[in-house]
Amino acid sequence: MPIPIPEALEEAAALARTKAAQVRRLPGYLLSSAMAGAYVGVAVVLLVSVAGPLAASGSAATKLVQGAVFGVALTLVVFAGAELFTGNVMLMVQGFYYGTVRRAELAAVWVASLGGNFAGSIAFAALVHAGGTLAGNELVASIVAAKNAATGPQLFWRSVLCNMLVCLALWMATRTRSDGAKLVVVWWALLAFIGSGFEHSVANMTLFTVGILSGSAEWTDLARNLAWTVPGNIVGGGLLVGLAYAWIAGPRTALAPAADVDLSSLSTVPGHANGSSSPAAATVECPAAG
Repeated sequence: MPIPIPEALEEAAALARTKAAQVRRLPGYLLSSAMAGAYVGVAVVLLVSVAGPLAASGSAATKLVQGAVFGVALTLVVFAGAELFTGNVMLMVQGFYYGTVRRAELAAVWVASLGGNFAGSIAFAALVHAGGTLAGNELVASIVAAKNAATGPQLFWRSVLCNMLVCLALWMATRTRSDGAKLVVVWWALLAFIGSGFEHSVANMTLFTVGILSGSAEWTDLARNLAWTVPGNIVGGGLLVGLAYAWIAGPRTALAPAADVDLSSLSTVPGHANGSSSPAAATVECPAAG
């Protein structure tokens, strides 16, 4: 049986408080965030590698295959442990709603995780380009061209829907103690997001950088995309999932504020399962990707 929503919300709010403490150790937090950007990049490269030949042949199964393999992104983030901006959007909103984090702490986690994700994505894309992994694969150029052709509002609403699904995956995973169940719900939700063609800001960081290094995109293309997809991801994950379930859970409980956290009790290892360092938090955490 899934964990009751109020119980899951209390655990999420407590975990948000832990993240607010961890971001004060900025170097370690940025490294954990960079790793999340690289993990999402692994899924992007895998998607392009396996679906490129299908797309070239005009196969109807292209999007299905893309969606089927992309789940490795959140699997790595959740089970290896890393700080993913799109998952932190939901979690920190829930913590703010329950009063375990302040506005400045919410902003600090968002900015640090997004910046780290960006650095990790670019570094991973540079390694992929240096290795010639996607040489001769035309799918990156095709995907980038399609994203560039979309209007700003289209990118925004696609990113709203994207992070709604990503955070639903993480929220459902939070409500189960079974690792097998976590894998299943993450896989299905990411299949829906990729197969539908929605926009994930962190995934786009790797995709566009690969395109930039191969000559099929410009840095201005990435900047334009992020200007629309980052706000959309915040709305989709923070409001449509994070705030919605916080409100559904009912009255806020009297959890200790972030200032009451004993930093000496926290692990120095940054980010187990998207930032959770304690075994108790690890049982409920799932950043989270996306």
